[in-house]
Amino acid sequence: MGKIDTGRVILGGIVAGIIVDIFEYVLNGIVLSAQWVAVSSAHSLPMMGTSEIVIFNVIGLVTGIAAVWTYAAIRPRFGAGPTTAVYAALLIWVVGYLIPDVFNEVIGLVPMSMTVTMIVVGAIEIVIATVAGAYLYKEPVSVT
Repeated sequence: MGKIDTGRVILGGIVAGIIVDIFEYVLNGIVLSAQWVAVSSAHSLPMMGTSEIVIFNVIGLVTGIAAVWTYAAIRPRFGAGPTTAVYAALLIWVVGYLIPDVFNEVIGLVPMSMTVTMIVVGAIEIVIATVAGAYLYKEPVSVT
């Protein structure tokens, strides 16, 4: 079993993270914008400003890097390719999308309709992002 090429993980992860950030902007900044205003108002929360948006963009990049790192970590066991990238994406989706979104719905922060939308779009988003990032990942060449 070889070592993970950290540079390639970061490169693929940044590409994946940019894809995540684009999806999240369209979903939350455009499609669900009015619902987020209603949620913020209903819970007496301030509207997001620039610093919160920057933080969410960094979280998107970290998510992309984590997804590609997961791909690199499971690749020796499952083989290289898009199927393994989908497996990695589904793990990240469960831990980073499904569980937090369901939690926010269960505690009454976000309505069910928004939760379902975020879960479905999140699955599509992270699969596309992880497959794209994994495409750029290559194992380091060992010199023996």
